[in-house]
Amino acid sequence: MARYHRNEAREWAREHMNGVANVTIPTMTSDFKRINTKAARHDVETAIGHGFVGTLACSEHAITLAQYAEFTRAMVEQAAGRIMVIHHAVFNSLEENIEAVKLAEEAGADLVLLGYPPFFHPKSLDDVYAYTKAVCDSTRLGVILFPVPAWGFGRLHPADIPLPLLRRLVDDCPNVVSIKAEGGMPHIMSAIEVHREFHKEVVISSPLEYEFVPLAQVIPIPFCGTNYSAYYGPWLPRVHKLIQAGKFDEATQAWYQVDPARKAFGTVPMAMGGLINRTIWKYQAWLQGYNGGPIPQPTPRLHGRDMAVLRRGLEAAGLAPTSDPDEAFFIGRNPQ
Repeated sequence: MARYHRNEAREWAREHMNGVANVTIPTMTSDFKRINTKAARHDVETAIGHGFVGTLACSEHAITLAQYAEFTRAMVEQAAGRIMVIHHAVFNSLEENIEAVKLAEEAGADLVLLGYPPFFHPKSLDDVYAYTKAVCDSTRLGVILFPVPAWGFGRLHPADIPLPLLRRLVDDCPNVVSIKAEGGMPHIMSAIEVHREFHKEVVISSPLEYEFVPLAQVIPIPFCGTNYSAYYGPWLPRVHKLIQAGKFDEATQAWYQVDPARKAFGTVPMAMGGLINRTIWKYQAWLQGYNGGPIPQPTPRLHGRDMAVLRRGLEAAGLAPTSDPDEAFFIGRNPQ
């Protein structure tokens, strides 16, 4: 159950969406038949220890709705109100996403990150509006809108979800609480435009750390997430606090410090065919103490050359990756 009423969603989000949110990837038991809830709890506790204020219950995997609900429930129970659990609304169809968001709400998730299925191929921006509003109307939870090129909406507008459409959704859906501003990336025009138009109404998120750290020094950006920053351990939550305290010189030096890890991250195959390589994300998090462990097929393979690059990047940045051998990643820290 939500910790707020639907008509209070924006006020709740304004209070709680101040910090950084990472991503929690589900782990299977060693026989691949069940969700490893012990691993999920470990990852939530590690995120709390690293200073994150939220974490995404990642759904881009070959797991059932029932397994996803179990995964989310374990995360919520472990979080116990200490960290936001964000539902990942990217299942196969509108109908399935409505079913999933209801399950996530029942499990106790706090917010919804709204994505779009691979076979949702809108003919117009009105189709995007109708889909988005249908999901928003189906839940009491606050919804994070997510303009990003991955959805394929760039053929309709360069900003992916342009300002007039965002305006309709913010006006018509009172539980829209935030915009994760990645439209038109790698360019930042859409992110700037979104902030200029909406920052007094909803929370604007700049989720990419290499943009957030410089941009947040010149415009107020309270939230950075959801993102891959588990790779950096507690580094980004600490930098967020520096920025909030106005310690921009220290934040800038920290941004430069992490450059070797940032460049290592940029050299591995991260998004093949528009699908994020969650196996690599899981390994990156494992390097910083998260669980690791098996993901069900189909999933990208993880190769030694990429593991070596990512580990060396953290070492060069002074971010202290685990000394555990890489083969331990494939088992995980809490095998079941």
